[in-house]
Amino acid sequence: MPETKTQPAGDLYQVLDNGFIRLIDFMGGDQNAVDSARVSFGSVSKGEAADRKLIAYLLEHGHFSPFEHSVFQFHVKCPIFVARQWMRHRIASYNEISARYTEVHDEFYYPEAFRAQDRSNRQGSLPSSALDQAKLKAIYDRAVKASYAAYKELLDAGAAREMARMVLPVSQYTQFHWTINARSLLNFISLRADSHAQYEIRQYAEAILGIFRSKMPWTWEAYAKLHENKNP
Repeated sequence: MPETKTQPAGDLYQVLDNGFIRLIDFMGGDQNAVDSARVSFGSVSKGEAADRKLIAYLLEHGHFSPFEHSVFQFHVKCPIFVARQWMRHRIASYNEISARYTEVHDEFYYPEAFRAQDRSNRQGSLPSSALDQAKLKAIYDRAVKASYAAYKELLDAGAAREMARMVLPVSQYTQFHWTINARSLLNFISLRADSHAQYEIRQYAEAILGIFRSKMPWTWEAYAKLHENKNP
């Protein structure tokens, strides 16, 4: 699995140009997973060495339910197109800011560079020196600014927020709270920190990887080792 590339400021990780991920609550941990597994046998902790061995055994043999007793809650700020990919992970709880209730800010994702379409992967992209970055960024900037100007103009003309927002692009930043158990979070990391995931959501997944590793180091160590053995 990849290493996290973003640097934390407390529980806050800055991601992309104006995004972030913040851990706002956490319940459980490695020991909680151990205790939840051992309760099946009316047993208790047998010390760190035995407990770490049990975690590795559970992951290797697909006994995942003990990890559902550890729960992470995050505050996420990301572009809408990233959020729409994110919310395909349905075994979790989401509450997103609503542009029906609040006026959105002039805050959009600006990529460092545009990528070209990957010809062998219809959903992928690749860096390309053949692209005219200055031209592409100018086109993008004009479109973003025009969309927000139209949004403000619609509001000023009396249009409802829920309708004025329709002119805004998916590069607009949104925010949401995300609550997810450790089992589902490992699945999210395995898919979205993978090299085949889109670059933008991968940056968030790598930051989350770092948070997971700091909160459940025994679980992450065993999971990463298992993953490496399956993909040498």
